[in-house]
Amino acid sequence: MEEIVMQYKGRVNGAYLDNLTGLYNNGIFQLLMQWELSRAQRTGAGFVLAFVDIDAFDLFNQRHGTIEGDLMLKTTADIIRNNIRNTDRAARYSGDRFAVMLVQAEPDGAGVVAERIRSAVACISGHPLTVSIGLYHVAGFKIRQVGDVCNAAAAALSQAKLNGRNRVAWFEKTPERTPAVEGRILVVDDEPLNLKLMTAVLAPLGYTVITADSGQAALSLLAGEEIDLVMLDVMMPGMDGFEVCRHIKRQETLRMIPVVLVTALEDVAHRIKGIEAGADDFLTKPPNRMELIARTRSLLNVRRLNRNMTSIENVLFSLAGVVEAKDRYTRGHVRRVSELAISVGRRMQLPETDIEALRIGGALHDIGKIGVPKAVLNKPGALNDVEWNAIRKHPEDGYNICLPLKQNLRQALDVVRHHHEKLDGSGYPDGLKGDAISLLARIMAVVDIYDALTTDRAYRKAMPREKALGILWQEVDHGKLDKAVVACLTELVAPVRDAPCQDVTALA
Repeated sequence: MEEIVMQYKGRVNGAYLDNLTGLYNNGIFQLLMQWELSRAQRTGAGFVLAFVDIDAFDLFNQRHGTIEGDLMLKTTADIIRNNIRNTDRAARYSGDRFAVMLVQAEPDGAGVVAERIRSAVACISGHPLTVSIGLYHVAGFKIRQVGDVCNAAAAALSQAKLNGRNRVAWFEKTPERTPAVEGRILVVDDEPLNLKLMTAVLAPLGYTVITADSGQAALSLLAGEEIDLVMLDVMMPGMDGFEVCRHIKRQETLRMIPVVLVTALEDVAHRIKGIEAGADDFLTKPPNRMELIARTRSLLNVRRLNRNMTSIENVLFSLAGVVEAKDRYTRGHVRRVSELAISVGRRMQLPETDIEALRIGGALHDIGKIGVPKAVLNKPGALNDVEWNAIRKHPEDGYNICLPLKQNLRQALDVVRHHHEKLDGSGYPDGLKGDAISLLARIMAVVDIYDALTTDRAYRKAMPREKALGILWQEVDHGKLDKAVVACLTELVAPVRDAPCQDVTALA
């Protein structure tokens, strides 16, 4: 390791650099951080890890294009490079996130550097870009893993985002609850000896270990028990581990539980099969004790984060329900739109990640109307300019409400913001055109209009299905809606049109 670092310090090899920014790439940065952690363990000399993330960079790319986005990545990289010492290390960690290792830095000095970087980015002429920065101080002789340090910096970064973005936040360790409360682990294996071995390792740590000797028994336990982690043997008679994992990940109430596949099969094909089944991690049989403990702790942390995210999602869904309660004409609209969007997505054979985004995006697409007065939502006549502007703001307001969950909502966030965009650029709030509008947003636009046309509203009665479809096809002819999506919807609700839905990929 030291030879690699010394060679790297002496002369920079192009293979170690990110092509776009000229900063270190993630691979060599991980090696350098491992070396610094080893030095901290030997000498007590610490460092500060900073994660620097450009705020709302996906939206910036959509509005200005990827060429301008790449330019801003380079500019941000230059600002970071110009504000750190020669002894410090900076890398493009991933996408629009940078990692900076401030070697032998104290918290006060590192905080000054971070604020300098943040201020410099905010002052870039011509673009209202900002960065959020998360900091973690590694000090003393305590043994740490690279992943733990990165997770701490990432947690601090998330806090900076949640606090409003364009700010610096330090990692603050929350008091640990007793593992017995939060660590309920289901171990599934048809060999009694393996169940005893796993229990012998995990139970003394304070975790509650529950065992099952078959896949079916495991699913029965999951239906009635609160489980935080599943350790699942692959080679079992009857229902094997892959099938059990698929069952878990397909159920809404169970899919966020981390699943570890424990297997003696090390070939790539079986690993790929496990990934396709939705497995979160793998352990080779028999598992190394320290590796088993480390992965258990890591995945239980993931479970805690997932629970927090789920709680916040539920708050958002409740807010969406409040919006429907304000407008007596749109009760059931969110559910219908979400279900119809899912049906269209499945019929177009979209991947499960897209289907999930349609489900969540459909549930949240009108959440921005929380700020629209009830009188406006229920007005029987035409809206005036002020009222219409309030309605037009709801996609952007909804996007801002959901933005703190960007990493969790991902594509669903795009659906919330862009479900009123039109292919010809006449939509809102961003006036996007053509391919700048994602397929998921196009699907939501079509099903949202269809449901609005076929249900009673304050200003008109529901239209017959055929008339509503006719209006959608007129919009296609005018270049406003996606022809493939409208064709697919037509096949779903009235399967009598020229182009069958299975051929939608051939439609322009």
